[in-house]
Amino acid sequence: MSVGEPRPRLAAITFDFGNTLVPVDRSALEAVVGALAEAAAARFDVDRTAFLAAWAEERARQFREEVPRFRETDLAVRLRRVLARLRGMATPAPEAAWDDAAAAGWSSAAEVDLGIDVYSRAFVAGLPLDPAVGALLARLALRYRLGILSNWPLAATIDRYAEAAGWTPHLAAIVVSERVGTIKPHPAIFRAAEVALAAAGEPPLAPGAILHVGDDWAADVVGGARAGWRVAYLRARPADSPLPGSEPDGDAEPDLVLDELADLEPGLATVDR
Repeated sequence: MSVGEPRPRLAAITFDFGNTLVPVDRSALEAVVGALAEAAAARFDVDRTAFLAAWAEERARQFREEVPRFRETDLAVRLRRVLARLRGMATPAPEAAWDDAAAAGWSSAAEVDLGIDVYSRAFVAGLPLDPAVGALLARLALRYRLGILSNWPLAATIDRYAEAAGWTPHLAAIVVSERVGTIKPHPAIFRAAEVALAAAGEPPLAPGAILHVGDDWAADVVGGARAGWRVAYLRARPADSPLPGSEPDGDAEPDLVLDELADLEPGLATVDR
């Protein structure tokens, strides 16, 4: 789109998941990991405290390894590494890489599948649902194609949460970094969402016809703006959230700034003017 050319009418809205549709504070996520640790202690014969410590260390290692490459962290890989180190495999130095093929030999596929399932179900059961979000999506779905566009290490968790919350009938697409293979702000995940949001048999939506709503400045606002999308920056998020986040740095100009998600609906008249 050239300078001065009017943008297309707004046709679709996507939402980040964690800390946009679902606030995630530290205690809630610790409870999810705690449920996994309990299952590991009961089913895999490992020490619960040692499991939690190893999980935290391997989580930090994965973020150091993957985020600079715009890749999602892999929970199955993390679980395999944790079980390997607790069962006797030498742990690499903090800045060293794992031999993941060797680490996989210290656990079975069934163990990993069980652990990931426990983690996912604990998240869905333990994170509170805000009925106002479902009501908002229901109203917006009458006017726009809606989707979730999220960096998240386990797409099945978002699928399950959306189903349990009753959001699925309002969503045209759920686009998650684990499935796409890259994370926001990389443009590839926004391009994937343009395709997913298009009606069956239709070409991808024009970037300017989509508004993305999110709480992470670099991932959501800068990423969306650089992809040619309209963007809404949500400033509300739990102060102690362990999810990655970033502060405004002037690299983009959001179309909307929201103090809370409920501010989106009245702000849309300005965006779609």
